[in-house]
Amino acid sequence: MDNFYAHILVVDDDDGIRSLVKKYLNENNYLVTTASSAEDAAEKINIIEFDLIILDIMMPGKSGLEFIEDHQRKIDTPIILLTAKGQANERVEGLEVGADDYLPKPFEPKELLLRIKNILEKTKKNDLKRIIKFENIKIDLNKKLIFKNKIEFKINNTEKIILEKMINNPGKTFERMEIGKLIDLDKERSIDVIITRLRKKIELDPKNPKFLQTIRGAGYVLWIE
Repeated sequence: MDNFYAHILVVDDDDGIRSLVKKYLNENNYLVTTASSAEDAAEKINIIEFDLIILDIMMPGKSGLEFIEDHQRKIDTPIILLTAKGQANERVEGLEVGADDYLPKPFEPKELLLRIKNILEKTKKNDLKRIIKFENIKIDLNKKLIFKNKIEFKINNTEKIILEKMINNPGKTFERMEIGKLIDLDKERSIDVIITRLRKKIELDPKNPKFLQTIRGAGYVLWIE
């Protein structure tokens, strides 16, 4: 397993394309999992954390674009779209809803490999910026870990999304409704529970928070500067 560069999910209803891409990427030291539909892919991303997704747009059932729209708030995995020649509008729409790149069919496997390497290299550089330290706290967004006084706490995708948004906007007050939109949740009480859970992982004294504070009547704010 350690000899593989990254774990890639290939989503396409065409058996031949899935087999071709898997074989080629395996030969270039990538670990590959395949899915024949958006629904199949959804099940797999719930149990496996992939480094990149190669996603066909036109599939029976849900399309690739619908898959991105359904999951863009839950995952931050880079996505390369596979598109037919006449799907210019879909390519643009795909980039707008969150895809990182696209490749028209038919394609050269070498070009796909190059695009994968470019995206993973960019992701690797961005990951270096995803470790935040303040006082005795270290947050590693990439590994979804918080270290408090050298004690390790795991965070889930929902907590990661909220933390990442707040870290990128320190000192900004986020209303509960705004947080709810980030994580696709509209129950204020549930949002309060998530914040309380995060405080237990971040704060030295969760009952008297110093970093993740409540602004009465407004929402929540993260102070890390």
